[in-house]
Amino acid sequence: MNNQYIFGYGSLVNRGTHEYERAHRARLRGWRREWRHTSLRPVAYLTAVPDPESEIDGLILGVPHGEPGLESREHAYVREDVSHAVIHEAQGPAHVHVYTIPEGRHGRPSGELPILLSYIDVVVRGYLHEFGLPGVEHFFTTTAGWSAPVRNDRDAPVYPRHQRLNPEETSLVDDMLAEVGAQVI
Repeated sequence: MNNQYIFGYGSLVNRGTHEYERAHRARLRGWRREWRHTSLRPVAYLTAVPDPESEIDGLILGVPHGEPGLESREHAYVREDVSHAVIHEAQGPAHVHVYTIPEGRHGRPSGELPILLSYIDVVVRGYLHEFGLPGVEHFFTTTAGWSAPVRNDRDAPVYPRHQRLNPEETSLVDDMLAEVGAQVI
C-alpha cells in the first residue's frame, strides 16, 4: 500500500541513514521527544511521548508495514497510529505510524546508559539539512531529557550509522548542547 508511512523524528530525519525514497517533511501534533532507555538497548535513545502542548518536525517515510530492515532497526519500539495528528507534504491522505515506547517500558538515561554524541550528530545533521537552523533549534527545544549524560564518542563512534560532521556542523551541535545545559563526558 503506497500511502503507509512512518513518522521519523530522530535519526530517520537524516536521509543518509536510510534508503527510503518516499520521504516528505511533516509535523506531528501532540507529541514531543524524550531521551530514554530500555533493557533492549545499551544506550539512551529518542522516543516520542504524547504531549498535547507540543509539536515536532520530522519526515514521513513510505515504508511497508513489517519491512524487515526498519523493524530490526526499531526493535525496541512499538508502532502507534498518528495519522490524525500529522501534517505532511505527501500527495493525498497518508496512514502514518510513529515508533514509541509506552510509559512504564523505559527509564531515564544514566551514566551507564548515556546519550551518544555520534547519534546526536546524525540527528542534528538531518534537521539542519531538512529544516535549517530553526529546525535544529526546534529539535532541541522540543526534546526533553538533556540532563542525561552525553558520551563523547566522536573519535570512536558507537552509533552504527554515525557520520563525520564538518567543522560548522560540529560547532552547531556543541553550541546547542551547551545551550540546553547538556553534560558531555
